[in-house]
Amino acid sequence: MCSMDGFGNKPGDSPGAMGKFFRYVLPLGLIVISIVVVVIMVSIARNKRPERVETGNQAVLVDTIAAEQRSLNYTVNSQGTVMPRTETTLVSEVSGKVASVSPDFVAGGFFRKGETLLQIDPSDYETALKRAEAALASRQAKLADERARSEQALKDWQNLGRGGQPSDLVLRKPQLQDALANVSAAEADVQKARRDLQRTRITVPYDGLVKEKLVDVGQYVSPGTRLGVSFAIDTAEIRLPLSSSDVAYLNLPSAMDATPGAFPQVALFAQEAGTVRRWEASIIRTEGVVDVTSRVVYAVAQVIDPYGVLGQSQQEELKVGTFVRAAIEGKAAENVIVLPRYVLQNDNTVLVVNERMELEIRPVVVARAEPRMVYISSGVSGGEHVITTTLDAPIPGMKLAISGQRDTQSAAVEGLPEESGQ
Repeated sequence: MCSMDGFGNKPGDSPGAMGKFFRYVLPLGLIVISIVVVVIMVSIARNKRPERVETGNQAVLVDTIAAEQRSLNYTVNSQGTVMPRTETTLVSEVSGKVASVSPDFVAGGFFRKGETLLQIDPSDYETALKRAEAALASRQAKLADERARSEQALKDWQNLGRGGQPSDLVLRKPQLQDALANVSAAEADVQKARRDLQRTRITVPYDGLVKEKLVDVGQYVSPGTRLGVSFAIDTAEIRLPLSSSDVAYLNLPSAMDATPGAFPQVALFAQEAGTVRRWEASIIRTEGVVDVTSRVVYAVAQVIDPYGVLGQSQQEELKVGTFVRAAIEGKAAENVIVLPRYVLQNDNTVLVVNERMELEIRPVVVARAEPRMVYISSGVSGGEHVITTTLDAPIPGMKLAISGQRDTQSAAVEGLPEESGQ
């Protein structure tokens, strides 16, 4: 019985013959077979010609908006903080203890013109007034006595039969003048005492609101002590910064012109608790000075009766300190095209779909450009289709298809077989 080794070789065969076959002959055969298969496939591919497809010029699908021509007033946007027209720091002019305080003299309290907000103890000043009045009465009596003496001296001079004009000393004129001076000084003392007594009552000459309360009952104050801060509520003002380009679109008279109704109207907006609120105001003046730092000029808008407590306005309450956005009515513009700002290219051109459904790059004249809108005075006509789609490489004359029209045409074509079949 003959035996074989692990490679299938008989004991008489040469060692490793089968291994050489798998190692050298078989890979070479596979390579040859692969080359033959590739040659056959290339030959078949050359003999088979692809069908020729006529593609033509493909139209680019774009979105458009119709150019709208209209007449309007430009709007200039600004912003500012609502501030009081008049703000007063209440200061004591006399010394004494605070005797009483009005219930309205609290932070946020409303008060009327002439209302006593604070009363300083008046007893010392009442006493001073009585003393001054008594001194005045005494000096007035002294003056009456001197006048009588002067008149009697003149009569005595005449009764004695002396000729000529008596001297001032004979008529007691120096004493009379001294009595007159003393009366005038006493009257001044009375007036001062009355003013000091009046100054114990702290009042304000306008309807207002207490912004800050700094003293209370029992506190001793002296001249110059700050008692509180108040402001008038008849009107409020907002300083609105305007650049030189903004001013060009506004009808702002000069700083010296205060003609009623000459200044534009302003719409104020503020957001509170997620709700946008609106107020009406009007420009009342311009400050007439260009800020050296920001290079802007300030226009001042006025709101009548901002808190609505005087019955002069039906608007909602507008608190002092509120930050508001302002839309100022500007100059009139006739027959301008209004478009979104993003359709305007960097070289002041817009992309238009012409009547042949081709792309036109149209240069335009920009009357005003805002962050969101652009106003064009010429270059585009009303009703033309302005492209809003961003095109990477717009080429004049390229074929276009408007998305809305294409969808409508497709829907119409798809509906024809169904209608014919009915």
